[in-house]
Amino acid sequence: MAYQVIARKYRPQRFEDVVGQDHVTRTLSQAIRLGRIAHAYLFCGPRGTGKTTMARIFAKCLNCTNGPKTEFSDDDQVCQEIAEGRSLDVLEIDGASNRGIEEIRELRDTVRYAPASSQFKIYIIDEVHMLTKEAFNALLKTLEEPPDHAKFMFATTEPEKVLPTILSRCQRFDLRRIPNALIEKHLAHVASLEGVQVESAALQAVARGADGGMRDAESTLDQLISFCGESIVEGDVLSMFGMASRDQVFELARAMVAGDSLQVLEAVDHLSDEGKELGRLLSDLLGFFRNLMLFQLSKSGSAALDASEAEMAVLAELSGQVDASRLARLLEGLTDCDYRMKGASAKRIFFEMALMKAMEGLRAVPLNEVLKTLQSLRSEGAGESVEADGRPQSQRGVAVSQREEPSRISSPTPPETVQPAGAVSKADRRSAEGLDRADAPGDWAGIQEAWPKVLAYVEEKSPFTHSYLQAAVPLLLEGGQLSIGIPPQAKDHIALLEGSKNKALLREALEHCGFPSVRLFYQESAELAAHFEAVQAAPPKPDLQRSEASVSLPPEVTAPGKPAEPASVDLVAFRNDPLIKEALEVFKGQIVQTQRNS
Repeated sequence: MAYQVIARKYRPQRFEDVVGQDHVTRTLSQAIRLGRIAHAYLFCGPRGTGKTTMARIFAKCLNCTNGPKTEFSDDDQVCQEIAEGRSLDVLEIDGASNRGIEEIRELRDTVRYAPASSQFKIYIIDEVHMLTKEAFNALLKTLEEPPDHAKFMFATTEPEKVLPTILSRCQRFDLRRIPNALIEKHLAHVASLEGVQVESAALQAVARGADGGMRDAESTLDQLISFCGESIVEGDVLSMFGMASRDQVFELARAMVAGDSLQVLEAVDHLSDEGKELGRLLSDLLGFFRNLMLFQLSKSGSAALDASEAEMAVLAELSGQVDASRLARLLEGLTDCDYRMKGASAKRIFFEMALMKAMEGLRAVPLNEVLKTLQSLRSEGAGESVEADGRPQSQRGVAVSQREEPSRISSPTPPETVQPAGAVSKADRRSAEGLDRADAPGDWAGIQEAWPKVLAYVEEKSPFTHSYLQAAVPLLLEGGQLSIGIPPQAKDHIALLEGSKNKALLREALEHCGFPSVRLFYQESAELAAHFEAVQAAPPKPDLQRSEASVSLPPEVTAPGKPAEPASVDLVAFRNDPLIKEALEVFKGQIVQTQRNS
């Protein structure tokens, strides 16, 4: 007897033998029990999932002795003829070879004749989507009102190519890709029947390569038995089909999540030297990161998560290292690579560059996060900087949302009798500075009087620098050096004020107010704590120095029936704003367009 391949030798002969298609077998079995048998059925799904097999089993149930019934004898002659393809009443037609209108006209003419020995005359048309439009139209009337003895069963991998008029006349069953766990279990059963020892990891590799198709998995097992004999290990599967092991895929995924570009390139180089197929590796990476996304979204409980225990452990390890939005961008990059890689001439270089770009998606900052961060910084007015991943650093200064009137900085009484609120005595200042200086009442009184003007000048140039100086108080001006006290609540502002830009702006303001060539010295002063609280509690002052063109009237003074005009925006000042410049430098970006939020 001629050798029969495993896919044919172990082809399911009953509904209970079909693997992974319970939703179809249960419906058809129930239809037979209830006598609700339609005249046309369409089985569609990926290759190797059991479409034609399902049609043959259904034909057996309909035409078996004393049928229709789901339980029939294996020795039933009618069922044996159907299984062997020699039944006169069950005709299997290849839609690709008999796709013209003439063949369908012949079928339409013969469908009138009664079956030779069975209850029904059954037509099984495989790859029915290959029929021409004219052939479909010729079949319409017969398909809608066939003789009572005629049944039609169609199988196709591309149901979208079947005319809607045909689909509407059929009961449609969509067969699914078979889960890897069920494929592994079935292959283990077949291997035991064949007397072959197959390693569990090898079965997992075969199931992974089958991509949900049982016929592909059985054909692979058949080939492996011919190659390896009676013992099959994972290495045999990987070497024969150019696949990477699960551990290699996991390590590559770990390196991508960690952003280790060198390790990723070294791993790809190693796998390429071993002869692994890059397209297959890309497919494995897509499958792994898809499972990672499902693991995150479903809290590891999704039924769509097809993963082994080892993979579940790796998913749990990596799920906390990357958020869902960045993972989605990574998957988008890998999917684009899968689409474009087929046409690439230098596939390895293209694959490596695609992995680098996909990894950038993990580190990229969404535009909405950037805008949200800038909005937060501008509204708070505090000197928070932004990390490269878009998250703000710990707040370096106390947020200042209300501006103090300049007159609050100094005491309303003359400095000779009462010092400013929270100011430090001259002796304490000298002790804090460690300096032995002579009194300079002229300098001290002058800087006290000019300080509100200095702050107003700074505010006009940079509101953010002004926010750092709001609670600052001049302590001593002597020998060309100005000591400025900072409350302990805002001590982190000192590092910002020491910056070259902020220092230069304050010197410019002092020079504008009559104090040129002043050296600046900042120090924390605990006695200014109460002064800081007073500044925070002060109501915001109206901005009276804005030009008439940039100020809009409040609603109560706007002309009746005329909506208030929004304030104009100085785009030059916006682009030159220190915070905007810092954000552009951090994010390596540029301003393309500006618009106002309504």
